[in-house]
Amino acid sequence: MRDDEFVPPILPDDVVAEDLDIGARAQLKTLTKDNAEFVAKHMAMASRFIDDDPQLAHQHALAAARRAGRIGVVRETLAITAYQLGDFALALRELRTYRRITGRDDQLPLMADCERGMGRPEKALELARSVEAESLDTNVRVELAIVKSGARLDLGQGEAALEELRIPELRKDKAFEYSPALFASYGGVLEELGRDDEAAEWFELADRAIDALEAALAPGELEAVSIISERVDSAEEPVDDADDADDADEADDADDADDADEADDADDADEADDADDADDADDADEADDADDADDADDADDADEADDADEPEPAAEPEPAVDDAPPAEAPAPHGDALFGDALFGDELTDERRDDER
Repeated sequence: MRDDEFVPPILPDDVVAEDLDIGARAQLKTLTKDNAEFVAKHMAMASRFIDDDPQLAHQHALAAARRAGRIGVVRETLAITAYQLGDFALALRELRTYRRITGRDDQLPLMADCERGMGRPEKALELARSVEAESLDTNVRVELAIVKSGARLDLGQGEAALEELRIPELRKDKAFEYSPALFASYGGVLEELGRDDEAAEWFELADRAIDALEAALAPGELEAVSIISERVDSAEEPVDDADDADDADEADDADDADDADEADDADDADEADDADDADDADDADEADDADDADDADDADDADEADDADEPEPAAEPEPAVDDAPPAEAPAPHGDALFGDALFGDELTDERRDDER
């Protein structure tokens, strides 16, 4: 999708390269100083506008990709802005390129969701099964379970959708940074199945998880939070006590290995764009789909897989939780969805006791 008349958006005076996350900036070290600064500023602007003005964010991401098309984080940024705009074909194509450059599977859930967005839930499930779930970080594994559940709903398989969410991270007595979305997803499937009372319970758990996180976490931090439910004599709701724990997440500082010559970097985004229209030689069965461009990206980026030598991210540390009960398999009518540790103790025991 070459556009020789493309004009990058204007950079405001207040943006500096240091506005970009340090891990992302580290991946730009193979570029010349001036080019790296240009790319970093546009990526910082893409991050600034991704929620409020995704179209402008996308233009900044395009400007960065045209100057640094062989940098994994640049292609990832372009994919995310395209996803925000609903351009799932472009997002999927860019995520495939990102995956080839970096060798990482951390964006697999987003790739599968792009397949759903293009009306291909079967392909989404096939892609999700292409990697062993145990090899993924916990956050990624949980996000993938949610996408798989959504694909099952797309196919009208409600019970199977519920089963996709019955993962070890789904539990009522513990909640993590990813728990609110997991709880809400589980409640949504229950609602689709007409089990409104159970759905309401899970939606309530999701709300309590969000409240606990907002109360306990400073901006930009990822911490484990315990929520203890205490029994009271009246029929009032249990009181939540949120306690801060150790940080559970580390930022990925990925360094790209030595790239090709700087002259290539200036052309890569154009080349990648040119190659987009021929990309799907491997996907002959998807001739009508917009991601036909992916295999030409293979030709462009065949040497990039060798060039990108990112270290695998460290395994996410398990938050230390004192006196936590052993994890138990979720019951068919009472499970949770996503997780980084937010809840401690049984959140629903009191409800059962009061009902008795």
